[in-house]
Amino acid sequence: MVEQISAEALQALLDGDSQFALIDVREAGEYNSSHIPGSSLIPRRQLESQMSAAVPFNEVQVVVCDDDGRRAGLAAATLTGMGYSNVQVLDAGINRWVTLDFPTEWGSNVISKNFGEKMEVVHHVPELEATELHARIERGDKLVILDTRTPEEYQRFCIPGGRSVPGGELALRITDITKDLDEGTTVIVNCAGRTRSIIGTRVLQRMGITNIYGLKNGTSGWVLAGYELETGADRVSLPEPSAEGVAAAEAYAARLAAEDGVRYMDVGQLQKLQEKRDTETIYLVDIRTQEEYQQGHIPGFRWFPGGQAVQRSDEVAVVRNSTIVFSCDGKARATVTASWYRQLGLEQVYVVDGGTSAWSAAGLDLEQGMPGEQPAGLAQAREKVRFISAQELNSAPPKVTIFVDTSQDFARGHVPGARWAPRGWLEIQIGDLAPEKAAAIAVTANDEANATLAGATLTGMGYGDVAVLKGGMASWRQMGLPLETGLSGVMGPPTDLVLSGPDRNYADMMNYLRWETALGEKYADLRG
Repeated sequence: MVEQISAEALQALLDGDSQFALIDVREAGEYNSSHIPGSSLIPRRQLESQMSAAVPFNEVQVVVCDDDGRRAGLAAATLTGMGYSNVQVLDAGINRWVTLDFPTEWGSNVISKNFGEKMEVVHHVPELEATELHARIERGDKLVILDTRTPEEYQRFCIPGGRSVPGGELALRITDITKDLDEGTTVIVNCAGRTRSIIGTRVLQRMGITNIYGLKNGTSGWVLAGYELETGADRVSLPEPSAEGVAAAEAYAARLAAEDGVRYMDVGQLQKLQEKRDTETIYLVDIRTQEEYQQGHIPGFRWFPGGQAVQRSDEVAVVRNSTIVFSCDGKARATVTASWYRQLGLEQVYVVDGGTSAWSAAGLDLEQGMPGEQPAGLAQAREKVRFISAQELNSAPPKVTIFVDTSQDFARGHVPGARWAPRGWLEIQIGDLAPEKAAAIAVTANDEANATLAGATLTGMGYGDVAVLKGGMASWRQMGLPLETGLSGVMGPPTDLVLSGPDRNYADMMNYLRWETALGEKYADLRG
């Protein structure tokens, strides 16, 4: 029997200082509409792939929640099977929580967005309207536009002429970017909306750089103003920083550490801390570029680039009141990220003094490449299911074919006749699609691993003829087999996804940007 926790007891946990994780296992769209402040989103279908990094110590208290307790109960069973020994389910879910008048909020990554708006209000972070930037571009004014999103986001769409400089790289790179600029050149910082441009502009403001602006509302504001975005831009290279650039960034980092209370640890202290990972939650985060991380990182450190680590802090530090250690190749970038975490109110925040350089100098080996850990339970799931090729499925389709990934994936292309049965809801919905346990079922997905885990679930429920599409939908497409698109057979509007940036329609874009801006209104009395 899964242990329940009352709304009152959960609120006491949230108000306290003990280590625990509150995980909302619904889908992103549901979470975005309303969730408990302080909760982290890990959809049930992603628990096997995300929990080991999100909650690395499996004896810490984990509370899971959903709307009414059904999916949370299933998630708790999954977590228990993964070795988590202290799992509780919020009694009657968020529905009961709301009924008892406990607070909820809407949006995603609210912690960082709220903080960004606070920074803008309190520190008068300068911003520029899209119409003014467009006018300056048309006039031929001297401008440098720095896009602080990930390179992948940037390449998808960007402000025309902008270059990619992810937020965690700004302090290290800005000296070299600006040192040869003509006098009077204006530096513009942008993201897709508001948060990362505000935080990036605040970094430059705090470094003492002048003639800088954040682009108000980012690429979304640009689109709303009626302007076209550039797609497929390739200005993503980040040259090796000069000695002058490194020195400026290190000096800035030293000031941040003193002012914001960032603490350093040497290699020996880090090794002693690593020995405690079997008894407490400790996050080890390398915030450099992916290329640098792959070339060599301190063993045990996961990759999460600095700007994203701030934007998605609730995904990095899922266990509340835990210890977080950041690393780069020196001090600068890790200290800048740690500084933001200190300003967010986190206490146990550290930086590895010298980062990977210090680790290597101590005669210790770095790990290379990206971690290749497969989802928990996948190997066992493979032994429980039968795989079927795309050609076999096409030539002899079973009575029931289901697709277990997201609604967006389903709409983009599925096996003709397949029904959408998202894995987070699988046990709850499968009875309507296959009421007879003897029914032949084919499980499909873009992600073969997700389909395999779903297939094993059905086998465990007593379905005796379950086959999984080998190679996922990619194998189906490679064979040139027919695809059905759209939300065929889906009777209600999906609630699993949240569109972002210019993928939103205009009205949603406006509402989202107004919501973000309104987060800062409560800080008006703190304005300097």
